[in-house]
Amino acid sequence: MLCSLGIHITVMPFSIQRKKTRQISVGKVKVGGMAPIAVQSMTNTFTCDIEATAAQIRRLEEAGCEIVRVAVPDMESARAISSIKKQISIPLIADIHFDYRLAVASAKAGADGLRLNPGNIGGKVKVQKVVDCAKEHKVPVRIGVNAGSLEKDLLKKYAGATPEAMVESAMRNIDILRSLDFHEIKVSIKASDVFRTVEAYRLISQKTDIPLHVGVTEAGALFPGIVKSAIGIGMLLAEGIGDTIRVSLTRDPVEEVRAGYEILKALEIRKRGPEIISCPTCGRCNINLFEIVERVEKALLSNPTHVKLAIMGCVVNGPGEAKEADIGVAGGDGTGILFKKGRVIKKFPQEMLVEVLLDEVAKMTENISKTEKG
Repeated sequence: MLCSLGIHITVMPFSIQRKKTRQISVGKVKVGGMAPIAVQSMTNTFTCDIEATAAQIRRLEEAGCEIVRVAVPDMESARAISSIKKQISIPLIADIHFDYRLAVASAKAGADGLRLNPGNIGGKVKVQKVVDCAKEHKVPVRIGVNAGSLEKDLLKKYAGATPEAMVESAMRNIDILRSLDFHEIKVSIKASDVFRTVEAYRLISQKTDIPLHVGVTEAGALFPGIVKSAIGIGMLLAEGIGDTIRVSLTRDPVEEVRAGYEILKALEIRKRGPEIISCPTCGRCNINLFEIVERVEKALLSNPTHVKLAIMGCVVNGPGEAKEADIGVAGGDGTGILFKKGRVIKKFPQEMLVEVLLDEVAKMTENISKTEKG
């Protein structure tokens, strides 16, 4: 309609202008300072169950998790960190509430980072002990502010857990650490709803260059949690805010990592693992596309190579609709086809769709690996 009126619209490519923050190190992972945005998760095992916790972390590693957090509710859990660390290869953060002794014990046990609120540790003397230990072991601290656990005076001052109250709480805790000459800090400032979370991060991003860990806390089960997290985290990342992310789900934490990378891929920030294009199906589709896509997804969960795949339900329109895909398959009426960049390469029996696609992905992954190695 607009073109017929002589109006021409040029669609400009979207470019994210990321805010540069101070860089810290969480173990071997750089955070902030334009380092790649790291994907985090948290275990839901009892940390004192060393074998179960280490096994879950290894599953998270396989999915691409780059930093993992464990709950430390007691001294047994703090001591377990030493044994867990020997069985994993990614940095581990100890999640501490209230008891400064757990923070000290966790750092001594080999934790790569601490997550706590200095304001609820129990006074400056106790915070000083945490800071001294963190300095000795070169351990950064994440100040974790949640809307559900703000200081009473701030709730009264702002008549509730507003974004402004959350930011003041964060800045108050930052000042506590800075007053003790501690600067290896990152901050999270989360609520369980999107708008308060986004506004709080916007406000604190204007006040400090400390790296920010971004997420919507207590986001819920799989579908509502992914939607809320994708909107909230996505809005902030698109504005250049955020140095690490976690998608909080009431689910297997591996799903958090998958969702995190999907958000980064959708924004073209990081591309890890295959990107699958598949049609939503219609009356022309006469194959079980749902099952086929699910089988391919599961088979490629641990494949880190970025390749664009298409799985289509129509051999007639499929290659054309998905011509940007590196590799694609389509099926119907007993026949399957393999296509690359929209060009049909070969035909085969329909029941071999998954087998043929995975075989082509394996070949492409091997070729890419050889190229990267020189």
